[in-house]
Amino acid sequence: MDRIVYDRMAAHDTTHWWYRARREVLADYITREAGLKPDARILEIGCGTGHNLPMLARFGAVDAIEIDAAARAIASERLGKPVGDAPLPELPGVPRGSYDMIAVLDVVEHIADDVGALKAMADCLKPGGAILIAVPAHPWMWSAHDVVNHHQRRYTKGTLDAAIRAAGLTHNGLRWFNSLLFPAAVAARLAGKLTGKDDSDDSPPAAPLNAAFQAIFSLERHLVGRMPLPPGLSILTIARRP
Repeated sequence: MDRIVYDRMAAHDTTHWWYRARREVLADYITREAGLKPDARILEIGCGTGHNLPMLARFGAVDAIEIDAAARAIASERLGKPVGDAPLPELPGVPRGSYDMIAVLDVVEHIADDVGALKAMADCLKPGGAILIAVPAHPWMWSAHDVVNHHQRRYTKGTLDAAIRAAGLTHNGLRWFNSLLFPAAVAARLAGKLTGKDDSDDSPPAAPLNAAFQAIFSLERHLVGRMPLPPGLSILTIARRP
């Protein structure tokens, strides 16, 4: 990712509606779907500045990996121990057969060999372990945001299903999320393209709007995995070995 993406993450990951609401949605989904025991070992790959680590620590002992040195330093401080730097797809030095859950939250789309990355993650799981996957959806929504984040692709449900199955894994269903705000996001992307103002600025909006967006998105914690949602900005699933 461009340096500015990490800088914005560090500045806004505790206040921006997207980060805050997404953590609520993910925590509820993990509680219901991951089947983790209290002593679970969890690895987050591509943890950025570590903003998900306190949430993940509610479910077990957490390790983390981040390849950007500046973001890794912030994440290490938040985690209270060193964060690793093993790159995907190989994950060199990461112990195999060690984790109950690996979280890759808006990470797989950065990797050219997504199938190889998923295979390496699966090798690092204990028997019955899970990979929590979130990816951006809809290739037609490609924008400057994807460029500065160095995305290789945006997924459809079909392409994500194919990658998971090619890695020898199954999943518990591909769930849309960030669906309630999807129409507004589509309108904003289209307006940007039509006016030539397609940019990558993802700073939070004014406080009242930021609070409103957070409240709307966080409602999905009651919905994702419990009922079908209309298309959203992202796809969420848990993958496992058969």
